[in-house]
Formats: sequence, C-alpha cells, structure tokens
Amino acid sequence: MNPRLTRNQLVRRGAAGLTVLSLPGLLAACGGGDDGGGGDSSGEVAKVLNFANWPLYIDVDDQTKRRPTLDAFTAKTDIKVNYFEEINDNAEYFAKVQGPLSQGQGIDRDIFVFTDNSRFPGLLVDQGWVQKLDKELIPNISNLIDAQASPPFDPNREYSLPWQSGMTGIAWNEDVTGPVESIEQLLEDPKLKGKVTMLMELADSVGLTILANGDDPATVDDDVFNRAADRIQAAVGSGQIRRFTGNDYAQALTGGDLAASVAWSGDVIQLLLDNPNLKWAVPKDGGMIWTDNMFIPTGGSVPTASTYMNYVYEPAVAAKLAAAINYVTPVKGAREELAKSDAKTANNTLIFPDDELLTQLHQYDSAALNNQEHITRWQQVLGQ
Repeated sequence: MNPRLTRNQLVRRGAAGLTVLSLPGLLAACGGGDDGGGGDSSGEVAKVLNFANWPLYIDVDDQTKRRPTLDAFTAKTDIKVNYFEEINDNAEYFAKVQGPLSQGQGIDRDIFVFTDNSRFPGLLVDQGWVQKLDKELIPNISNLIDAQASPPFDPNREYSLPWQSGMTGIAWNEDVTGPVESIEQLLEDPKLKGKVTMLMELADSVGLTILANGDDPATVDDDVFNRAADRIQAAVGSGQIRRFTGNDYAQALTGGDLAASVAWSGDVIQLLLDNPNLKWAVPKDGGMIWTDNMFIPTGGSVPTASTYMNYVYEPAVAAKLAAAINYVTPVKGAREELAKSDAKTANNTLIFPDDELLTQLHQYDSAALNNQEHITRWQQVLGQ
C-alpha cells in the first residue's frame, strides 16, 4: 500500500477524524531485512525473529521511521526482528506459502498472519502446517479477551493468537461522489459505474452482499450464497465493478481514480492524511467483523515466536500498538493502560468499539468458508 503513513500522524488523524468517519453507525477498528532467522519447534530462543504481516499494521516513529515496539522488544530480549510487510490478501499469500509448507519445508518466517474470515486458518491447522504455541513462554495469554478465547479453527488457542481485529464496510472519496451508504448503491447506482471495487476476500464482499439481501452471513446455505454471488456477478457483467482487490484499492481511492470501495476500516483511517475527503462507514444493512491471527509456520522458531507473542500481550505494549494502528486490540487492560497517558484516545471507538456498534457487525459462517462449491463459484466471479 502506498504511500506509507506514519503511525503517530495516524493516531492524531484517527482521533480527530472520528466524526468524519462516522455515518449512521460510526466505526471501529481494521520490509524488514533479508538476513536469516527462524528455527524448529525445539531448542533455544533464536537471535532473529522473522515476522510477516499486512502493510501499515505496526507502530512507526514519525521522525526516525523506526518501529518503537519492535526496538523495545529487541532491547528487552536481544532478539532482532526482521519485519516483512508482504501480505496483501489471504488467498494470494497462502498461494505463495502453501507449496513449501505442503512439502514440510519452512518458509523463513517465524510468525505469519491470516484472517479468520477466510478458510485459511482452519486449513493451516488441519493440514499441520503450523506449530503449537509454547504457552509456558506466553503467561500473558491470560490477557486475551474472553470473546477471542475459542475460535472454531482453534478452539483451545493452541496454534494462534489474535493480532488485531477490524471491520469491513464501504469507503468513498467525496472528491468524486457523495455518501455511499449501502451495498445496493455500490452495486447498482449508475453514477458509480466502473468506479467501484470489491475485496477479493469472499467473506468480506459476499458477507456484505448477504446482509444487503436481508440474509444472515452467520448461516450460509447454497441459496443464500448464490443470491449474493449472482448479485455481485451481475455488477461485474454490467461494468459496475471495475475489479477486485486486496489492500491495493487504497491508492486508487485516495487519488480519486475510484469513487468507492468495499474497504477495511483501518486502511481508510490511515489514508486520511493524504485525502481528508475519504470516508468510511458500516453499510445501512450491517458490516462484517474479523480478526487477524498470528501463527507459527512449519520451520519457524516456536520459542522465539512465543516470546514475541508474550511481549505484545503486555497491556502497555498492546496499548501502544492499538493507539498506533487504530484497530481493535485483543488484549485485556490495554484501554486502561492507554487511559493513563491519553484518555482521549482510550475513549476512541475506532480502537475500543461500543456495544451499539458491535450490534451492527456480523461474522461469516465458519463452516461455509470451506464449502468447495462456494469457493469455486467465487473464483469464477473473480474471473480466476
């Protein structure tokens, strides 16, 4: 995603822009070096941690361009962190790593991140391509919020811990268009023809369309899925949808080449410095909520990765990350820590959503994510 925004600027913009991003429902949260690292699941903590994550998903100092929490981790543990911003889309990144993982080979990463509204977390666990956490090295796992304790793909949190959570809604550029408050408008308003994108993620784009159809994305049978897929396919055929994207919708939206996009909340917050006329909202029929999860792939160093996971589950560290990233933290006590130094940000529902907002958000049927007929149909809609 370009251009890169600094995180302290983002915090200021996110807090100031709360009303800018709010429509009827408001909003809440959503390359390192190339020297080696990693190891296997046994032995001592390594000297290097290789961490693969999504773009713009960690704190950055305005002036030095360094990442303060990573530097503090290195100072505390003497573990150097190579941080790779290399994940643009779950399916795309999975396609990159599945070959070596399926052969039992490492990928020179100790942590990578996948989203729970895709089928890949469950697939990674079921195929044995990720390793169990060393919970003895993660006493701070007790700070995991209760709502995240038992996901369907990893009910005992043996293989994963949440990084951050976020939301999927609609973003638009008011230099190009007025408010785009519904999926119906996005898919069918002739004024937007050829100027909109949807996300490649099935659960995001199909989930929002299911809601627009008056159906429930938490219970997706063939009829529910096909109604949504047909509606999106019609918008592709008419030329309404220009293309499907990962994070890479951001630059076109910022520059005015797009009028509106199905978009992740945090991305748009981070782009406000480039264009304060960008807006984001939960669609009138509801939005989707998701969580990005850290895993330790085959070949990664379990002790090293577990040590880092324990570090980011310290409430003080989690507070710094949440304030910088503006997504929803999974760590108990982070809000209270943040309130000690920045009460305004601690009360920012971009980071700590309230109950009113949460009632407007939905999760996708986890079982349906593995429906091969749905996956094949969605690939056809994407033109793959």
